[in-house]
Amino acid sequence: MARLLLSSIMLLSVSRFSSAFAPATRRFSRNAMSLAASDSDFDDFSSKVAFMFPGQGAQFVGMCSEVCKDVPEAKALFDEASEILGYDLLEVCTEGPKEKLDSTVISQPAIFVASMAAVEKLKSEKGQEALDEATCAMGLSLGEYSALCFSGAISFADGVKITKARGEAMQAASDAVDTGMVSIIGLDSDTVKEVCKAASEKSGEKIQIANYLCKGNYAVSGASKACDVVAEIAKPDFKARMTVKLAVAGAFHTDFMAPAVAALEEVLADVEIKKPSIPVISNVDAKPHSDPDTIKKLLATQVTSPVLWENTMDLILGKDFEKACELGPGKVTSGILKRFSKKAECTNVEV
Repeated sequence: MARLLLSSIMLLSVSRFSSAFAPATRRFSRNAMSLAASDSDFDDFSSKVAFMFPGQGAQFVGMCSEVCKDVPEAKALFDEASEILGYDLLEVCTEGPKEKLDSTVISQPAIFVASMAAVEKLKSEKGQEALDEATCAMGLSLGEYSALCFSGAISFADGVKITKARGEAMQAASDAVDTGMVSIIGLDSDTVKEVCKAASEKSGEKIQIANYLCKGNYAVSGASKACDVVAEIAKPDFKARMTVKLAVAGAFHTDFMAPAVAALEEVLADVEIKKPSIPVISNVDAKPHSDPDTIKKLLATQVTSPVLWENTMDLILGKDFEKACELGPGKVTSGILKRFSKKAECTNVEV
């Protein structure tokens, strides 16, 4: 479980793909004649059935091998993605090497496509009705794009293009400055903030909480010197159970990623975002948004904003939640959900 929680830190044609989300498209079309976009349409949303999508770090060599053999629609997604990306994505997912798959520029589109393949797997096994059952969706960092695609807010092709550009921009921002991330286990968020403050003072460098996953599991991002100090002082000085330096390119979800924002804004400017058919919870403010322009702006700032997954879990569990389903590689988000409520019903559609 700890390994899965830690790994979470690390976010055909369009017509052929969209068959999986046909009801979502129809639901949107009924709203297409709205004279003005509203951002409050989902204020009273239901969390009865929540679909969750994993983020960077959930990838593993060998993923999607079986689903692409068993579900032709899943294989078609990888074929389309490979045409957009310019390389054989399925080959990298199934054969590696691990270092290549784990790179930010490849893992981001890989996890997005794998998550959409999981949607096709669920449809093939349980029918369109299983997809229509979802009343809200959310994704951990990168997974937000999977949630938006599932909801019909972005097309599959655009999702591939955005995650490709996002991965490239974040890698470039990471290469510019020596930064990293550290997972701190066993402390509450206030104490983790104290650790960051002490590490910043001792190192003279910036570091802050980047991922609010759940009580006792937070990831901090910052300059490598500050990360080293966090790993040095968290256990003896603040009684953390453990710290783990994460194998990521840089300080995700902090101002260190600011150079990536402009590149992301550029690609998003050419992308059509529609009103989601179901609420999609934003990582930036842990709220659902119905205005496409607002969604687009939040996606651009998401790379520099802390991931409020803890707030998102509190939100859905505090409403009329009945069950959740995680779609994609690994069991990261379902593992975190169980940390909030051991009784929470959650299934996994793994690939």
